[in-house]
Amino acid sequence: MTSLVRERRGDVEILRLNRPEKRNALDTPTLRLLNDALQELCDDSEVRAVILSTTSPDAFCAGADVSEPLDAAGGVVRMEAFAELYRLVEQVPVPTIAVCVGNCVGAGAEIIAGCDLRVAGENLKLAWAGARLGVPVGPARLTQLVGLSRAKELIYTGRPVGADEAVAIGLAQRTAPADEAEAIALELAGLVARQSSDGIRTLKEMFRELEGTADRITYENERLLDFQRNSVGLPQG
Repeated sequence: MTSLVRERRGDVEILRLNRPEKRNALDTPTLRLLNDALQELCDDSEVRAVILSTTSPDAFCAGADVSEPLDAAGGVVRMEAFAELYRLVEQVPVPTIAVCVGNCVGAGAEIIAGCDLRVAGENLKLAWAGARLGVPVGPARLTQLVGLSRAKELIYTGRPVGADEAVAIGLAQRTAPADEAEAIALELAGLVARQSSDGIRTLKEMFRELEGTADRITYENERLLDFQRNSVGLPQG
């Protein structure tokens, strides 16, 4: 059973994380599958929107799989894969839509924040939990979405955000029952796909350049890699 399920519906690509027994926590093999898929989509001239979703409405992604047995070198390799993931999510040249259901924690929150649009399931538990382990992650994406003061509060405290609050602070565009969230994301993707393909790609590039997201993510990735190589780093099983 693959830990990433891909489906193409017309010109919309759906990537579903498929480790329900781990709440879709990301181990090294899953990161490689996800990164390979995103790289393909970066080079795909036919795709018009990308949805990041899950096979289980109980969780989008519970972050890194800290139970994965790794030595120090393996921990660095995994963090390099996370850095690549964050870069690729930002680099996808068409709008990305996240299906935010259940646990969306740590790396799950980062993926969601890196997407262009978000649909919140009513069971959403979204949290930037990095501060608990000292992980230097969050400011590169969240600040642009919700503002500096609110981003500081969410990242410093790591408290969970539910669906209603996510919409209220501008983090999510729609809410839905958890088992209907992907369908709503598909509706949004359909609206995007009706627009001029070249125009949407140009607008995506303009947003990226005006907000300086590539530079912000490069800076944060450098801090993440230093944390894993030269500091405590994420647990390794």
